Amino acid sequence: MRLDITAEIYSHHLFSLTLMIPFLCTTLALLKQNSFPSKVFVGDTFCYFAGMTFAVVGILGHFSKTMLLFFIPQLINFVLSIPQLFGIVFCPRHRLPKFNPQTYQLECVNNHYTLINAFLRVCGPTNE
Repeated sequence: MRLDITAEIYSHHLFSLTLMIPFLCTTLALLKQNSFPSKVFVGDTFCYFAGMTFAVVGILGHFSKTMLLFFIPQLINFVLSIPQLFGIVFCPRHRLPKFNPQTYQLECVNNHYTLINAFLRVCGPTNE
């Protein structure tokens, strides 16, 4: 009985590694090309690809509890954004931080309620 469970867990981990190692290699190559100054723009295509890769590994590899850890920043961002999302406070079209071209740093915009702006509000301006 114990060997069957161990073999099943081993097969789930092997399946996950089969998908995640190529994903990691392509992401590192993309990171090299996307570091400052960026030569590529990842856009929605890479975001969808990364999300689907994590979803497939999480669902088919039976790592649902681990996958929930990746949603914690999204939940925090949602809680911070509730006043703007529900119309309590004015919600601008783009809620991104402001880029200062003189210093090459991102600066907080005080009336944008997002996790990125909260980080910049606490830590101060930073580069990408």
